[in-house]
Amino acid sequence: MQFVVPQFIDVEAKIIGPISARQFIILLITFGVCFLWYELFSMIVFAPVLFFTASIGGALAFGKVNGQLMHFFLLNLAQTLKRPRLKVWKRLPYVAQKTSLIQTSTAVVQRKETTQSRLAAMSLMVDTGGAYISEESTSSKLRVPEQSVSEQPMHSIQDAHNVQLKR
Repeated sequence: MQFVVPQFIDVEAKIIGPISARQFIILLITFGVCFLWYELFSMIVFAPVLFFTASIGGALAFGKVNGQLMHFFLLNLAQTLKRPRLKVWKRLPYVAQKTSLIQTSTAVVQRKETTQSRLAAMSLMVDTGGAYISEESTSSKLRVPEQSVSEQPMHSIQDAHNVQLKR
């Protein structure tokens, strides 16, 4: 089945020449307000008020902002200004926290300085995987338990090949 798809759905129906029903009603209200101003004010006050009222009525009837009718734009603007600018997800009530000025003391642990020779011995022990233990480390009881050949870390294919040959 074929269906007729409506086109130009955003175009208002024209009822009086090029003026739609919405525009006609807005202009009718504007002319009514202008007549009310004419009856209430003198000519000196009436002229500026007439200009201001007619400008607002013309803008509401015929004006568009970004393809949106002026009165819809003004309604959206009012709703946007009414909403909060910052949106907070799961807002919790504010609870003022008391700050205490109690000084906390922290104990500073003094470490022994590591000498250059001690660092060299430790790095050699780490590099060899514990196979080399210097005399200083044995005296200070930092000896690493010895590992069997199969437990030593292998850093290359050559190390793995050497382990297989030793077995």
